Amino acid sequence: MHAVKSNRPVNLSPDLILAVNLKSPVAIASILHRISGIVIFLLIPVLLYILQGTLESPESFAAIKEDVFGGFIGRFLVFVTLAGLLYHFFVGLKHLVMDFGIAEELESGRNFAKAALGVSAVAIALAFVWVVL
Repeated sequence: MHAVKSNRPVNLSPDLILAVNLKSPVAIASILHRISGIVIFLLIPVLLYILQGTLESPESFAAIKEDVFGGFIGRFLVFVTLAGLLYHFFVGLKHLVMDFGIAEELESGRNFAKAALGVSAVAIALAFVWVVL
């Protein structure tokens, strides 16, 4: 009797999934792109509240400016938002370029993902210096 081949999906443990995906810059870029999109989406109400406060009156603008940029937590919140936007922008550009058929091969895709990660890291570091320090 022949053994039956099973084409059923195999449930992988989270450790194995992370071990496989953390070796690929393309997977890292993709996972972080999704996370940055979620972070941006969740911070939109906070940013709209801050924007609304700044538009009410000159006194309200001064109060929001002092509350947000006067303390570390507010500056850090602005930094996280800016970091998410910067990362999402650069990796989104990578995806857009790949939609035109450029760098779709395995090696060029890896190199493009590494470049997007590097450019994003530099931009986020500059944003950290500008906003937090």
